[in-house]
Amino acid sequence: MTLDLKNDPELIREYEEHHQAVWPEIVHSIRSAGVYSMEIYRYDTRLVMFMEVPDDFDFGQKAEADQNNPAVQAWENLMWKYQQALPVSRPGEKWMLMDKIFELDQDGVRPQPATNR
Repeated sequence: MTLDLKNDPELIREYEEHHQAVWPEIVHSIRSAGVYSMEIYRYDTRLVMFMEVPDDFDFGQKAEADQNNPAVQAWENLMWKYQQALPVSRPGEKWMLMDKIFELDQDGVRPQPATNR
């Protein structure tokens, strides 16, 4: 998934500080949704998030649970101080799913299915 940060060095510093001490309620929400692991990388203002989830993970169910969780809503509102939607995002969209186009693992290169997004 990908998202942009606002182009402000002080805001970027604060955003990274928040991610050194993510609220326990947020970690619990992520884990209880079935997320095995999550990593966020930053290059300049671009963020990329990798999530390892079970095959039956449902982003819609996670979004619905987040909408009904006051702690997640407070965290998301705070993070929006630092984040900005991608130019191609529709109103209300934040993190955007990306298409995987290449994978190399210990067994070699895996062809990726074509997607239409």
